[in-house]
Amino acid sequence: MKPKHLLALFAVTFASGICMAQTSSNSITDDFKPSALNQPGQEYPQVNSQGYARFRINAPKADSVKVSLGLGGRGGTKLTKGTDGFWTGTTEGPMDEGFHYYHLTVDGGVFNDPGTLNFYGSTRWESGIEIPAHDQDFYALKDVPHGNVQQILFPSKSTNTSRRAFVYTPPGYDKEKSKKYPVLYLQHGWGEDETAWSNQGHANLIMDNLIAAGKIQPFIIVMTYGMTNGLRPGPNALRNFNIEAFQTVLTDELIPYVDASFRTRADKPHRAMAGLSMGGMETHMITLNKPDLFGYYALLSGGIYTPDELKDKPKPKLVFISCGSKERPDGVKNAVVALKAAGYDAVSFVSENTAHEFLTWRRSLYELAPLLFKE
Repeated sequence: MKPKHLLALFAVTFASGICMAQTSSNSITDDFKPSALNQPGQEYPQVNSQGYARFRINAPKADSVKVSLGLGGRGGTKLTKGTDGFWTGTTEGPMDEGFHYYHLTVDGGVFNDPGTLNFYGSTRWESGIEIPAHDQDFYALKDVPHGNVQQILFPSKSTNTSRRAFVYTPPGYDKEKSKKYPVLYLQHGWGEDETAWSNQGHANLIMDNLIAAGKIQPFIIVMTYGMTNGLRPGPNALRNFNIEAFQTVLTDELIPYVDASFRTRADKPHRAMAGLSMGGMETHMITLNKPDLFGYYALLSGGIYTPDELKDKPKPKLVFISCGSKERPDGVKNAVVALKAAGYDAVSFVSENTAHEFLTWRRSLYELAPLLFKE
């Protein structure tokens, strides 16, 4: 998918993710509890069983306070000031299940909510809130053997820097010294960084739970920053996005470093690449440019592949394409039908009742992982 086409997808899906239905306040169930992402001891923000979010901010000298939800702060809830100097408010309607970024606008200035943890998104550290999902068990922290997520620094001659990546190694990696593992290179989305898949996506917990349930063969996941310079990523940057610099970092520097530093099965049949949103765009470009490196391709809300793009190239073992039901599911399904008709092993997945957001991508990884590296 070309960058300009992906931009149109972003415009639709960002908007769909933060739409809130108008609902009478009389129908809101008063069972609000602190969000799972709150700072220790903090009561707000809160969420209820219907998916509403409630905020309470101490700003006695402020004239206006607004909570802006979603990537880029689209949508919002205006808070009302009480005599005690606290501003409170509840979203006009229930939010989608899962993780959401937000920030405060206080008298025109942008601030994070001191009541909750921060997560890197929209090219800045944003506040985060979690709306409990009905299927959250697959990414829950459980009493099972856990893998390890470690930070690595690898030399990059092309950018003249040391670059950072996070590497998930599965349970037992440090004990079975002779065992080698396949590798999934997993990319974040626009405005995020290499912390996103662990912090917002719970990729490590998804893997731990799948491995404990015997549903997948253990593999390593590598997550690195998908930009190669100090440019502020965003729609304008994507219009002229050039994959060559990051492709060099990934294929010529990071992959050899990982293969030399970890016990990997360093060949195409045991190497996959996937990405969400912008990371899907990067995956799309790099796998087409370097088809000899990767055996599995996965785009999570990140465009599609067409048979014409893949013909006359080494055939991937699997093409996986997903999105939320509030994005463009017909495009994903039709793309996979076309790929299958052309003889490719292709799978589509649509996350129900989600948009361009992390529950879509958590579910996508959960569906993708069991399909990878099957002997």
